[in-house]
Formats: sequence, C-alpha cells, structure tokens
Amino acid sequence: MNSTPMFPLAASTEMLFLDLPYLDRVKRISELGFEVEMWDWTTKDLDAVAAIGARWSTMTGYIHGDLYDRDGGRVLVETARQAVAAAGRIGCPRLVVHGAELDGSRGGLPFRPQSVTTGQMWLNAYRTLGELATIGEDNGVVFCLENLNLYVDHPGVPFGKAEDTITLVGTLDRPGVRLMLDLYHAQIGEGNLIELVRTAGDLIGEVQVADVPGRCEPGTGEVNWPAVAAALEETGYSGVVGLEAWASGDPVVALERFRDAFSRSEPASG
Repeated sequence: MNSTPMFPLAASTEMLFLDLPYLDRVKRISELGFEVEMWDWTTKDLDAVAAIGARWSTMTGYIHGDLYDRDGGRVLVETARQAVAAAGRIGCPRLVVHGAELDGSRGGLPFRPQSVTTGQMWLNAYRTLGELATIGEDNGVVFCLENLNLYVDHPGVPFGKAEDTITLVGTLDRPGVRLMLDLYHAQIGEGNLIELVRTAGDLIGEVQVADVPGRCEPGTGEVNWPAVAAALEETGYSGVVGLEAWASGDPVVALERFRDAFSRSEPASG
C-alpha cells in the first residue's frame, strides 16, 4: 500500500531536531518534504533563513501586545506590521497571534494573566483583530488567532478556548483573520475534536496538532488522528496541517508517524 498526504503538512523548527543549529533544522524539515514553521522570528537571521529556500507556513505575527487591552492592542498592531515585513522576507503567508502576549522564558505563560474576560475585553479584541485584518488584506498575508489551553500550558490567557476564537473570528468574518485551530490545546481544554472541526469549518486558516498527553507526535496519546483527518477532509478543508509537537524519540520517525496519520492509503500500482 502507498500513502498520500491528505493535506499539505508542516513542522515546527522550535520543537524538532533540537540538537541541530537553527538553520540546519530548517533545512532538515524542508528536505523531508514538509513546510516549515517558526515562533520568534526576531532572534533569527532572516536573510540566511530565506537563502535556504524552504516553504514557510507560519510564524509569530507580533512581538509585543495583547488583544484584550486598548493600549496593548495598539502595541500589537504596530509590532504586527514589523512581522508582516519579516514574513515578506521569507515568503511566509500566515502570522499567528494570541489573546495575550506570551513569555517564552516561562514556558508561554502570559505576561499579564487575566482571571476574568470582560465585555470590554471582547470589544477591544474585536477591534484589534479588525485592524489586523486590514493589514493582512493589504499585504497578502493572513493573521491566525490561535486557541490555547488554560489548564496545562497557558493559564490566564483571554480567549484561549477554541469556542472563543471561533466566536471572534466568525463574528469579524474577514479574510485577513482566520483561526489557527490547535487541536492539542483543544483536546486538553474542550475535547470533542471532530465536532469542533465541523463547527470551525471555513474559518480555519491552519490546523496544528500534537497528541495528548505529552505533546508528542500522533500515535503517542489518546487522539484518533485518522478520524480527525477524515472529518477535516469532509468539511472541505484543504489547508496546511502543522505538527507542533516534541518527538517522542527519533524526529524522523515522529515526522513519519505524523505523515501517516494524515494520509490515505492507496493500493500499490503494478
């Protein structure tokens, strides 16, 4: 039997091949046939990255700022413009944003955790996303609002639930802002992934995956990834599925397992 990927597949340079220098990680993932994703582009040599010629899927779409706060929204929009310029240098089409600025030195906890999300916060987020939509549409890129789990990795982030990101993106309904539907985070926070995929529908800009528990490649945890893949295909989704996961062992094997989970088997010819 042969297998053919059902979707374009990408992998994170921040979580795989960590024994290699950064540029070598990019090359390795690209050579294995995957699109490439990065987090903090401000620490990278973008000219050297661009020279590799990899196909990029996503990168972080801001440096500082928060969606929920008026002043934080202004900062987020200003630094998002810098991210758009950086994305243009490497040809990256999607830029990821979150409800609150995350502190990478503390495992992605918010700098300013919030225990309650007020109505005013929702309005601020909606307005800021509208500004991002205009920037994206004017520059040919898409900002993707990512859901995050509030129980294990990102407590205190407003609009962390997939239900919240779907509400914001769906109410705005602009082509410059879509969902980064992270199914690892959704499984921890909400579950019911197949119905979630159906609800998100054409609001999805990209899907990211990792198994639960452990945040490693598909097949190491509890999620039925082939069923999720089938549900995505049934909705008409044809975009990228990205692996944002640690390798449970050999990264090459992890990527093979990821590819298998999102491929259909076909009889061998001849």
